[in-house]
Amino acid sequence: MNVFYAHETALIDAECRIGAGTKIWHFCHIMKDCNIGENCNIGQNVVVSPHVILGNRAKVQNNVSIYTGVICSDDVFLGPSCVFTNIINPRSAVNRKEQYAKTYVGKGATIGANATIVCGHDIGKFAFVGAGAVVTKHIPDYALVVGNPSRQIGWMSEWGHLLKFDTEGIAICPESEQKYKIEKNSVIRIN
Repeated sequence: MNVFYAHETALIDAECRIGAGTKIWHFCHIMKDCNIGENCNIGQNVVVSPHVILGNRAKVQNNVSIYTGVICSDDVFLGPSCVFTNIINPRSAVNRKEQYAKTYVGKGATIGANATIVCGHDIGKFAFVGAGAVVTKHIPDYALVVGNPSRQIGWMSEWGHLLKFDTEGIAICPESEQKYKIEKNSVIRIN
């Protein structure tokens, strides 16, 4: 019994695991040995390579490439045409499949449209990578990064709002009213 939906044009290899309630749209290729969580939405023309892990409720927009070595936690948003790499120094004539680097994307993180994530750099929980950014280093929890190479320009709430800290290092999300504290260039939620 299929507990997920796949459009008739999607190609799903044997031996992958797909959670209940997940939807896979037009012209996707879900490769063997990947693990896709429950209630995910995978837009059209997406490639999910072997051994990739997508947590529950991940949203993958159109034209995204997720290569071997990538692990995405729950509630991750991957914007249109973003891409992950998995070899730091690729060459067509040199086989480096044994050198794939890992990339971990933390819970609730957002990666904007056309962003590129260079392999081996983790993205913290609830971090926000702006459209077109090129990530070349680790991104802390709640950080907002933009540009090429990406640079941090602020902090984001779990609801996706720019945080403005007062003189005591406290910020309140204008939508959720959750409170955050900044200490030693690190942000935590305190309620």
